[in-house]
Amino acid sequence: MSGTSVMPPARGKRVKGPWEVAARTLLRMPSAVASLSILALLVIVSLAAPFYARHVAHTDPFESDVAATVFLHGEDVPVMQPNQNRLHLGLTPIGPTWRPSADLLGADTQGRDVAARLLYGGRNSLLISSCAAILCIVLAAVVGICAGFFGGLVDILLSRLMDVMWAIPVYLFAISLSIVTVSHGLSLGPITIRSDSLILPIAIIALVYVPYAARPIRGRVLSLRQAEFVLAARCLGASRTRILLREILPNVSTTLIVLAPLVMALALLAESALSFLSIGVQSPQASWGTIIEDGQGLIYTRPAVAIAPGLAIVITVLALNVLGDGLRDALDVRETSRRGSP
Repeated sequence: MSGTSVMPPARGKRVKGPWEVAARTLLRMPSAVASLSILALLVIVSLAAPFYARHVAHTDPFESDVAATVFLHGEDVPVMQPNQNRLHLGLTPIGPTWRPSADLLGADTQGRDVAARLLYGGRNSLLISSCAAILCIVLAAVVGICAGFFGGLVDILLSRLMDVMWAIPVYLFAISLSIVTVSHGLSLGPITIRSDSLILPIAIIALVYVPYAARPIRGRVLSLRQAEFVLAARCLGASRTRILLREILPNVSTTLIVLAPLVMALALLAESALSFLSIGVQSPQASWGTIIEDGQGLIYTRPAVAIAPGLAIVITVLALNVLGDGLRDALDVRETSRRGSP
């Protein structure tokens, strides 16, 4: 038999798959590892919110208690203290004590522990943003794959619908939907969703960002339609369903994975904005956006109330964007093939 032959891999040497190579590449990136560590720490700390509130701070962060006191410097100190102005009119919540058992980050205007509310707010903010990102990616994948793969009238209709949604400013679109649903709730036949349900902000945020995720997915599918392996599958008589599930979808999965943290970062910002405007997470529940709104009137006297959730949002969004960049580099087909070569 003439021609050059491909030497088989050495006996006992396992060939690394593309996903394993991508994972190893990602773990060799210090910035990606740091962002993953930060995100994991934020999730763990947020999940520990009930333990912190019950066993460390000994408080209920959802009940107003302006007459509460904290034990500080050997004495009971009222949470609400007289203003430090000339007339000493009104009351100002206690500032940060830097003691976990006594209003670590101070209290808000209702005497609630800001640190405990920050942890509970993180649970809701991270839950809403992650669920909205997953739902958005799923919807965008359906729209983008159908538009790019089937083409023709399907592509025209879906693309024009995405263009209409794209033309509306994202926050204006989200605010309009939130005002309608938050004021009356949502009824879908026998299913009724209350206005204070977290399902509403999840669905609204996912919907408004579908056009932003669907466009790159559609572009990726359009390029894959002309790929040699897809044309070969068509020549062999493979059905559309088989080509879609066996050839197109696995090659689009890398795009979906890269988009996930970036969409989650956008969803977190949108959720914080809606909650700040009181049309996202509803009282008595908390999110980072609602805590910023609570601290708006205390920005000059007790800035920690608004600064703490603002820093949490900034850190989370930066970590998600850095993780998205790391995933993009690790999952790049050409880079991965070069790194995986022995």
